[in-house]
Amino acid sequence: MARHAPYDEPRDGHAALRIVGVYALRTGPPRPLPLLLGRISAGSPSPTDDFIEEALELNDLLVRNPPATFMMRVAGHSMEQAGICDGDLLLVDRSLEARPGDIVIAYLNGELTVKHVERRGPTLALVAANEGFPPIEITEEMDFAVWGIVTHVIRSVR
Repeated sequence: MARHAPYDEPRDGHAALRIVGVYALRTGPPRPLPLLLGRISAGSPSPTDDFIEEALELNDLLVRNPPATFMMRVAGHSMEQAGICDGDLLLVDRSLEARPGDIVIAYLNGELTVKHVERRGPTLALVAANEGFPPIEITEEMDFAVWGIVTHVIRSVR
């Protein structure tokens, strides 16, 4: 099969975004976190509410199909304009069917990559969210599959 590696050779010198780890979700008893009543202001400060509205279990909020959901750590810069940065964790659901515009984990010629999937006429293309990375037109010669759909991005800010 032909190797196609423009995602490995960006035009702007940045490293391409790639998967550096795949993790299964741990199951066990829920560990609810407190959800404070009200919303936090991202503009002018507002008074805080001093009581808890309810307990929130993150798996219930983020995971639709636990057996088909994985976390993946990424490295690189090709999806920065989609809000996916170097070091982020992606929550990926393998049970969802890809739709045009989705952010997918694509298996391409033996490697996993993160891109938007777009229909271009009769073919598909994997498209980065960074102008320094050209689209990857999928051809019949390529070993290609959509491995899963990115549903959430988790970023540590500290």
